Amino acid sequence: MFDLKITGGTVVDGTGADRFTADIGIRDGRIIEVRRRGPDDPPLEGEAAETIDATGKVVAPGFVDIHTHYDGQVSWDSMLEPSSGHGVTTVVTGNCGVGFAPVRPGREQWLIGLMEGVEDIPGTALTEGITWGWESYPEYLDVIEQGRYAIDVGSQIAHGAVRAYAMGERGARNEPATPDDIAAMARIVQEGIEAGALGFSTSRTLGHRAIDGEPVPGTFAAEDELFGLGRAMAAGGQAVFELAPQGVAGEDIIAPKKELEWMTRLGREIDRPISFGMIQVDAAPDLWREQLEISAEAHAAGSRLYPQIAARPFGMLFGFEGHHAFTHRPTFRRLKAECSREELARRLVDPAVKAAILADEDLPPDPNVLFDGMFALMQHSLHRVYPLGEPPDYEPTPDRAVAAIAEQRGEDPLSTLYDLMLERDATAMLMLPFYNYANGTHDPIREMLLHPAGVVGLSDGGAHCGMICDASYPTYLLTHWARDRRRGEKLPLEYVVRKQSHDTAQLFGLTDRGVIQVGKKADINVIDMAALTLHAPRMAYDLPAGGNRLVQSASGYDATIVSGVVTRRHGVDTGARPGRLVRGAR
Repeated sequence: MFDLKITGGTVVDGTGADRFTADIGIRDGRIIEVRRRGPDDPPLEGEAAETIDATGKVVAPGFVDIHTHYDGQVSWDSMLEPSSGHGVTTVVTGNCGVGFAPVRPGREQWLIGLMEGVEDIPGTALTEGITWGWESYPEYLDVIEQGRYAIDVGSQIAHGAVRAYAMGERGARNEPATPDDIAAMARIVQEGIEAGALGFSTSRTLGHRAIDGEPVPGTFAAEDELFGLGRAMAAGGQAVFELAPQGVAGEDIIAPKKELEWMTRLGREIDRPISFGMIQVDAAPDLWREQLEISAEAHAAGSRLYPQIAARPFGMLFGFEGHHAFTHRPTFRRLKAECSREELARRLVDPAVKAAILADEDLPPDPNVLFDGMFALMQHSLHRVYPLGEPPDYEPTPDRAVAAIAEQRGEDPLSTLYDLMLERDATAMLMLPFYNYANGTHDPIREMLLHPAGVVGLSDGGAHCGMICDASYPTYLLTHWARDRRRGEKLPLEYVVRKQSHDTAQLFGLTDRGVIQVGKKADINVIDMAALTLHAPRMAYDLPAGGNRLVQSASGYDATIVSGVVTRRHGVDTGARPGRLVRGAR
């Protein structure tokens, strides 16, 4: 007797092996039988409470997204969207050195400001949505454990929160840590790992700043602090040291290499994985290749360095409903203040309104408002701004840039931009890639994806609400990389599935999932690959306190299964909540 049977599907099992036809039997949340079938073989025998006919469909493991920021969203969103709509069955939060535990009573709002500044999650939404009830990190995990979710949730303990808790204002302001400070932080980190944190995270990226403009605590941490916390993490259990490393600053392209040097030494000493964000930057367009080489050399020398890589260009989306080039034009501001969203969309179509907005002078940016100067960046980047389209095209040709379209039409580029933003009832989105698109193709990303040390990450699910929606990476890997790519070579479906199931699960020691094998957790996707579609991002207004965020849906997932329970059927949430907190190996 099975709780669930999946019959006749083409199994891509997550190991990278060739696909095969099989029936799968599930009981008590586990896979208990995988029976391969030839054309004349009978189906798997045995009654089942439910049977899914997967004939002609791909059956793959649930995807494991290791780089999300749902630390606060777990308080109010049991679905954990958008990730749960893209075949993701496990998420890891607490990345980039920001999180909500430990927290001293009265410092909750400071942690909210840190998360808002670094990850662009509206502070009003976090303030209204988070249900506090902890001080220590173990207590935070206990609160998460009480929740019931559509998918599983794992968490990392964040350097920013630890430093501020242990050192107070000195830690928050990035003053150097004394030996006693490091010992105090080390005790907190070890305690967090022993309680079940999957890793420890830190940020050394200068662009990561709190809402008050201060860098994330730990940004300038000296080596004795980093090594002390790394040792504490390793003493606590089988965890990952995750970081957003220093990037290229001005002419200094050596900083990222220096980061890799200490990471290599730390990884060798503590014998734990070190995972760091890596992207291609225009200021040093080939640095990423050197970083991959250093990572490979580190592995050969016994230090496990894993670059986290993105599946597509790294930048921002904009349109009339979010950030855009006309936000500081007085006419637009007046209309936005006076009109509902629907009425504003209608008014923007009026040629007289367009002419008035284009004729306006920009108001100056407010230095106290996060990202308030983005409008000027957009106005001066039209040679590399692209209409995203429906379905979205993340690898556009140069002739699709706004400046190129304007030249073809014989128009002023800002006028062309305005018209492109008016499409689809003024909800159209455009893409400005900052990174990973220096040569105008995905070829470097493909090389990163093929590197043995590269691990798929950086989706930032739940974060950068008004700028991106990269929680859709899993669907993009399946559609663009395995099926649709036209401007270069594709990747095998078996490889793409392995990269976002087995490989990501293994990095964090989640050995009970990520593959379709007997005895493993029954986290499974049934996918209609022919119909699988990634839809255009849209702005939703569903965060607490009326906050807005970009969401992106997909169709073609016939079923997503977590612990043997169908949580989504044909893209629709079933209401089932089998997802739980995942604790690491102590």
